Amino acid sequence: MDKEERKIINQGQEDEMEIYGYNLSRWKLAIVSLGVICTGGFLLLLLYWMPEWRVKATCVRAAIKDCEVVLLRTTDEFKMWFCAKIRILSLETHPVSSPKSMSNKLSNGHAVCLIENPTEDNRHGIRKYSQAESQQIRYFTHHSVKYFWNDTIHNFDFLKKLLYGVNEIAVKVPSVFKLLIKEVLNPFYIFQLFSVILWSTDEYYYYALAIVVMSIVSIVSSLYSIRKQYVMLHDMVATHSTVRVSVCRVNEEIEEIFSTDLVPGDVMVIPLNGTIMPCDAVLINGTCIVNESMLTGESVPVTKTNLPNPSVDVKGIGDELYNPETHKRHTLFCGTTVIQTRFYTGELVKAIVVRTGFSTSKGQLVRSILYPKPTDFKLYRDAYLFLLCLVAVAGIGFIYTIINSILNEVQVGVIIIESLDIITITVPPALPAAMTAGIVYAQRRLKKIGIFCISPQRINICGQLNLVCFDKTGTLTEDGLDLWGIQRVENARFLSPEENVCNEMLVKSQFVACLATCHSLTKIEGVLSGDPLDLKMFEAIGWILEEATEEETALHNRIMPTVVRPPKQLLPESTPAGNQEMELFELPVSEECLLIGIVRQFPFSSALQRMSVVARVLGDKKMDAYMKGAPEVIASLCKPETVPVDFQNVLEDFTKQGFRVIALAHRKLESKLTWHKVQNISRDAIENNMDFMGLIIMQNKLKQETPAVLEDLHKANIRTVMVTGDNMLTAVSVARDCGMILPQDKVIIAEALPPKDGKVAKINWHYADSLTQCSHPSAIASEAIPVKLVHDSLEDLQMTRYHFAMNGKSFSVILEHFQDLVPKLMLHGTVFARMAPDQKTQLIEALQNVDYFVGMCGDGANDCGALKRAHGGISLSELEASVASPFTSKTPSISCVPNLIREGRAALITSFCVFKFMALYSIIQYFSVTLLYSILSNLGDFQFLFIDLAIILVVVFTMSLNPAWKELVAQRPPSGLISGALLFSVLSQIIICIGFQSLGFFWVKQQPWYEVWHPKSDACNTTGSLLWNSSHLDNETELDEHNIQNYENTTVFFISSFQYLIVAIAFSKGKPFRQPCYKNYFFVFSVIFLYVFILFIMLYPVASVDQVLQIVCVPYQWRVTMLIIVLVNAFVSITVESFFLDMVLWKVVFSRDKQGEYRFSTTQPPQESVDRWGKCCLPWALGRGKKIPKAKYMYLAQELLVDPEWPPKPQTTTEAKGLVKGNGPRSPHHSTAASRSQRRR
Repeated sequence: MDKEERKIINQGQEDEMEIYGYNLSRWKLAIVSLGVICTGGFLLLLLYWMPEWRVKATCVRAAIKDCEVVLLRTTDEFKMWFCAKIRILSLETHPVSSPKSMSNKLSNGHAVCLIENPTEDNRHGIRKYSQAESQQIRYFTHHSVKYFWNDTIHNFDFLKKLLYGVNEIAVKVPSVFKLLIKEVLNPFYIFQLFSVILWSTDEYYYYALAIVVMSIVSIVSSLYSIRKQYVMLHDMVATHSTVRVSVCRVNEEIEEIFSTDLVPGDVMVIPLNGTIMPCDAVLINGTCIVNESMLTGESVPVTKTNLPNPSVDVKGIGDELYNPETHKRHTLFCGTTVIQTRFYTGELVKAIVVRTGFSTSKGQLVRSILYPKPTDFKLYRDAYLFLLCLVAVAGIGFIYTIINSILNEVQVGVIIIESLDIITITVPPALPAAMTAGIVYAQRRLKKIGIFCISPQRINICGQLNLVCFDKTGTLTEDGLDLWGIQRVENARFLSPEENVCNEMLVKSQFVACLATCHSLTKIEGVLSGDPLDLKMFEAIGWILEEATEEETALHNRIMPTVVRPPKQLLPESTPAGNQEMELFELPVSEECLLIGIVRQFPFSSALQRMSVVARVLGDKKMDAYMKGAPEVIASLCKPETVPVDFQNVLEDFTKQGFRVIALAHRKLESKLTWHKVQNISRDAIENNMDFMGLIIMQNKLKQETPAVLEDLHKANIRTVMVTGDNMLTAVSVARDCGMILPQDKVIIAEALPPKDGKVAKINWHYADSLTQCSHPSAIASEAIPVKLVHDSLEDLQMTRYHFAMNGKSFSVILEHFQDLVPKLMLHGTVFARMAPDQKTQLIEALQNVDYFVGMCGDGANDCGALKRAHGGISLSELEASVASPFTSKTPSISCVPNLIREGRAALITSFCVFKFMALYSIIQYFSVTLLYSILSNLGDFQFLFIDLAIILVVVFTMSLNPAWKELVAQRPPSGLISGALLFSVLSQIIICIGFQSLGFFWVKQQPWYEVWHPKSDACNTTGSLLWNSSHLDNETELDEHNIQNYENTTVFFISSFQYLIVAIAFSKGKPFRQPCYKNYFFVFSVIFLYVFILFIMLYPVASVDQVLQIVCVPYQWRVTMLIIVLVNAFVSITVESFFLDMVLWKVVFSRDKQGEYRFSTTQPPQESVDRWGKCCLPWALGRGKKIPKAKYMYLAQELLVDPEWPPKPQTTTEAKGLVKGNGPRSPHHSTAASRSQRRR
């Protein structure tokens, strides 16, 4: 039974979930109904907020196969619960003849479709459905995806093969009423409603009304923004939701249908003038030029070619299944724009529909926006913990009030209202609005500097970033590459490098022919466009690309309509005698010119790291194959005798200098290969046995601002890492050039090899030669190994810095077979080259696993996953279409990274300030009310109103306006509220405020003029003061039911009003994260105005104000005494906060951190400056021993300092354990260290 009860769906995917089956239980339902009635509906609300409790309280466990309700729990760190109802889909008996006959008979808009070549599973499934008298399929919907019960795997499956919904990405804009109900049922608004009802029963109408107005404004603005986002998303999706498309039916008939009726398996005709794709489809005929900026943020048009036919290659049959990721150069993705199509004579450009609706790439993108993962950040977790503490404090006050009131024989009704009122005072109702304000202001400031944000909650997290990953090309370096020169090969020897490719000597060489044909360029409206690298190479040879019309294509015997030719001025005057190698023929129709037609294209694949074309010189009998790509890959596919002996050395020389090197190869194809055969031939049949032709050397210049920005980040102790798809040595060279790796630093290359021929996986460690790029060679010994230098004590251990570099293949092998080594390598890894998009994402996750706060900066093209996964992803794509990234910079420069971190730190510190202030406000007011309850008094309605609206709201919304500090500093703000410094700050201010309030409250009772206040009391006359206006006497005879007017109330009101302003100033921190508070003019003006106003009504009472605020007359001497109490309070508060906490504690803690920082400078730059110490009882004060760092990377750094086997020695090898796969390293060199670190863990 247990196995039946718990299953996993979407296994291994991002949205993996556990699934449990339940059936409704009537007796449980009856008990819950009774509970709902008894609690006045509160239990119903509680069950609405907690899906897990709701299902467990009303249902009993059942087998998933037969259940009525499913309970889902995500397997990620958030462990979120969802529930869904099982629905039934009925399939009635009907013959299976054509796709059409099987549709429209199903409920819920589902259609059944027969794929052109059904698999055995499908055939079996169709037979099963057609044979059954009445087949019922059970399914449930979660996050816009339908999951069907699959009998074969005994589990729910994502979109069963036979059943597809309407092809649309339906983003329903919820009605205002629906959104309102959802918003109002938020626990916070329920608490506010409870508060308002309570205050109304106690006749606090004004304050209740003020809170109602605030809540309505908050709800309306929230509804407006949520609905606006829905409408925007709906409009973005609606552009292609319903269009008319042509599909091929039986007997090649073309039928026009609505795109919503498309199902996987339909053959769609792509129109000549282009279209916006309504689904994901794979090209089977023709070529398309597509703009994929909607998905990738990259505006460069991409050429898509038809899916190669594996049936020609006998070995290939059945081996390879279509996969949208591996075959993305043949796939047209939903939402992307087909700009134009290419076709062969008389043939249409066709594509088979493979995914529809929410299953498409765009559908998945929309789902990730509709149902985002919650942002896990310490600040928010601590905020809830802090609120719980306030609730506990409220509980103490609640009990105290009840006991005190019973002892004083107060009426039961009054006891209930007053004791509940203390809870509403302790948990401040304006807290969420106050916390949001700082983030909204930060978002506005970011917009001013050209950084757009679609996930405002992440701004705070950016304040914690301590490691930033950078893509190389287009991010650290210029986007385009400049052609530096070429180095041709003749007779397996390199010729000397040549700068100019565009000359008469080379025009007929195979080398130039390869540059002219081997690319994915196309003309769009007469302008040459495509990959910037291809564009640069093609421009360098100065050739002309022509795309023929359909009529011209027919004349040229079906040659693909792209031809290239050199300009006339490059061709020699005389008629060429014909080059032996090329066997060129003059065309009788034209002047002496070369005309090369591109017959077939195998587009560039990042997995294969190469592209190739089949071309034909017009008039030539044989075709040519040209290939270009990564030098290592191209050399491996060439005949060994054509590759120069010094190939590796030449390549290494160029890559060490930071050049990007591309190799070219060529071969003549057999004459038996006809045009038709070439169209169906597999890539592997062409890409082998080639002749190596030479190298193209491209220069990738650093962006002007790169070195300065990276230096700023290093000064701020923020680690930088390079993640690129480029060659490793080039990447290491660029890392040295831009200052990511300093001249004296060592680079250790980790080359990991997977298990092969019964041998276990192993890593070879090589030390890269750092001398070639070093500006001060004398600083380094040639074979220097990072050495640990022992200083006065173990405390001052320091190290020579070292960095690991590896490529994507090695990274994958290490992840799979050397899991114990991953954290160590994450600590020092600086260059990750040849990384595929998914490997970039895995790297981000691996860094996060050792507790780094990771930022990612890329150009949005192949960095989408990594940008999404990082704590703060910033895309440099000019298009705001890079929906994957939380931040998008308008200017394509990495200078946005320090700006984002500065603003993040300012927003984070603002959040702390506001939270501390709101906590103090509630505690001060709570204590005021508790003191007054002891004499059966309270604050008056207008006193509450004045404090909550005039003081608190004004202060909160202006104290958040401080802009960010102008430069990045080495300290980092604490990541959570529960850290030593913040707790000390809050607790010290609470003690000070309580102390001075108590002083005033008890001291007023000791005054000679004091008596229990009554309407006839006239304390003012005892001092002979004439300040008290006679108009006060009008209301003296009115009864004061709540005993508001008394000397204690007046004293407590004045002292507490000043205290709110004192803590606001004390908590308004400036340097090092925000501009000083005196530059926040709104805040300064508000505070000064409030000070003056309160001071004025205290020293020079105005009768009408006193009457409204229910303040009684006290002698002038006592007013001066209160002023002295307030001044002393201000002095103590600001001294403790600014001098003792900031100057003494901060520096003690930070200097201690600094030692740690320099001690571990090789591994983890930023330390949790104030956060590292004291969650419990501030051990820094007690001097208790050495603390273990909280962050894993810091703890690991301490461990590695005393590990004699780390870093690995040069030219050594680490082998994976043979016994247990993936259990970490074991080798002669590392066995002792490995076992010791195992023990330590």
